[in-house]
Amino acid sequence: MTQTRDTVLVVDDSPETLGFLTEAMEADGVIVLVATSGRQALAIAGRVTPDVVLMDAVMPEIDGFETCRLLKALPALAHVPVIFMTGLSETEHIVRGLASGGVDYLTKPIDLDELRARIRVHLANARANLSAQAALDAAGRHLVALDADGRIVWATPQAARLIDSLGIAGAVEMAAADDGGPLEVAIPDAPPLLLAPLGAAGPGERLYRLARSEAGDAELLRSRFGLTAREAEVLLWIGRGKTNKDIGEILGLSPRTVNKHLEQIYAKLGVENRASAALKAAGALREG
Repeated sequence: MTQTRDTVLVVDDSPETLGFLTEAMEADGVIVLVATSGRQALAIAGRVTPDVVLMDAVMPEIDGFETCRLLKALPALAHVPVIFMTGLSETEHIVRGLASGGVDYLTKPIDLDELRARIRVHLANARANLSAQAALDAAGRHLVALDADGRIVWATPQAARLIDSLGIAGAVEMAAADDGGPLEVAIPDAPPLLLAPLGAAGPGERLYRLARSEAGDAELLRSRFGLTAREAEVLLWIGRGKTNKDIGEILGLSPRTVNKHLEQIYAKLGVENRASAALKAAGALREG
């Protein structure tokens, strides 16, 4: 902890607890932010993103459970682990703390060695998840993660743009609630999207790939390049590496007809060969 200079936000309305924890963690080289209420915690976290939050449960106005829920609702803070530390030790309180978004629950009086160990574990887990998400973001894939209730937790930039442009966040969440095989996301006046489950993305999260059906891909190419419906289908299969003979068999066309479509496609795309056409098609589909 001393080498990375972690930032910990301590939220507690007890001056004694705040003083005790601040002194101990600053001695470890940790940067400590202090909040004496839920509202103050939200204000501080809105300006400075902590690496971890230590949250008391019992506070006036907004209790720790509600404060945690509000923190987790903010995209910039959704990945930040919240550890509850409170005198409430009943099972119902522990369940409530975890349900609000907390990752751990310690009862007072706090054992500093145990607290340090838990902070290290949860920081490592949070950073591993962030690294994995960053790698997925950089890969240019249309991926989206949903929590156990079917709510969107995060999406790669490509998926986020697609979801926002089509206004289908609710439809994605509704489809994912079915939790079966590849699912269809209905889009008004357009071919549906496919939501394919890829497995677990993190604790309590499921990862999905958002993709167009073949009809959806062809429609995107048609509108992007001003093609006819048949030309769009031919270009789609060119982008997938199919030969003219393959395309003719797939679409029920003669080789002569495929060639005529190719001439029109090249002219509309401003290219001279199938390799260049395939590159343009792949780029359009990748950008969404």
